[in-house]
Amino acid sequence: MIQIRTLDDIDPAGHRVFYRVDYNVPLDGTRITDATRIEETIPTLRRLRDTGAAVVIASHLGRPKGQRKEKYSLAPVRDRLAELLGTEVQWAGDCIGEDAQAKAGRLKAGDVLLLEDLRFHAGEESNEKAFAEELQKLADLYVNDAFGACHRAHASIDALPRLFARERIAGGLLLARELEFLQKVTSVSDRPFVALLGGAKIAGKIEPLEALVKLADTVLIGGGMANTFLAAQGVAMGGSLVDKDSLDVATRILAGEKRAEVLLPVDLVCGDDLENPTVIETVEVAGGLTAAQKAFDIGPKSVALYAQKLGTARVIFWNGPMGVFEKEAFAKGTMAMARALTDNEKAITVVGGGESVEAVKASGFASKVSHISTGGGASLEFISGAALPGVEVLKK
Repeated sequence: MIQIRTLDDIDPAGHRVFYRVDYNVPLDGTRITDATRIEETIPTLRRLRDTGAAVVIASHLGRPKGQRKEKYSLAPVRDRLAELLGTEVQWAGDCIGEDAQAKAGRLKAGDVLLLEDLRFHAGEESNEKAFAEELQKLADLYVNDAFGACHRAHASIDALPRLFARERIAGGLLLARELEFLQKVTSVSDRPFVALLGGAKIAGKIEPLEALVKLADTVLIGGGMANTFLAAQGVAMGGSLVDKDSLDVATRILAGEKRAEVLLPVDLVCGDDLENPTVIETVEVAGGLTAAQKAFDIGPKSVALYAQKLGTARVIFWNGPMGVFEKEAFAKGTMAMARALTDNEKAITVVGGGESVEAVKASGFASKVSHISTGGGASLEFISGAALPGVEVLKK
């Protein structure tokens, strides 16, 4: 089991803490559409402030690629954070430089300062030591709660904590919780362990897939990913999305050595068009799809089969929706999986991945999930067995 330095290992009283978070929240213009990632940091922020620390908060948002782009500004986060925290949040228009240093230097116990997007500087993503050294000038302790960025060897994740003395770095409450629950998946002892995997493509999920078929007892596959697996078995998929570049990967996983029973949909909900369908019908997989049919969801027989497997599980990991759940006509499969997953009150349930989180929240059952991960890519890499730079540097 991985053990990291935690808040119990440091004494923040009277110190300025550089608090790396993942506030890469979805925006509609300047409106935050889902504040989960902000909300999840509030317990750590309250603890740091209650112990007499001043907090300098740093994050990235989007992919500005080292350039200042206002659409990626963290300014919209400031008001929501202040509302959730119930206190003023000061603002620095850059994450390094004289202004940021001066504002950080004036902070008193309990004060909070939010820095502008780290990725406005190319040194962040290139893990540049000189950039990390500039960030270090803002604080004398380092705390990381940005699990969603821990799989990236970026300056604020990797180079920066290495500049602090070992006794001055730690993971926050959120990071510790992420590792606790993800290790319940990777070190599973309660079985059956069922993995529910969906989303559009196999690409980007190859290593986790290969790990899960050897770790889980059952792997249930849906979404666009299922289309590719079915096509690899020779099923005619009509006009459905098929990740042709991953057909050989699907074939290899199905034919390879594995512990898990891998189940694919037996029926699919199809339409002639996603945006404005004139025909919506359920199609048996065994007969294949016509050229005019496009699969957008798993069908009722598949829902019943998958729900039965989820109902017997003791550990469940879900990543990726079963269909295009944003469209009401094609949301039934994903919503049914959210209900089946949370109806099983005996199971440890872990949901990881942006779309999966959106789906379980839309279902109304999010409060019944044991743990909702804030890091899609990071959680998948962790489950695949990869070492995460942001975790490695904090190991005891």
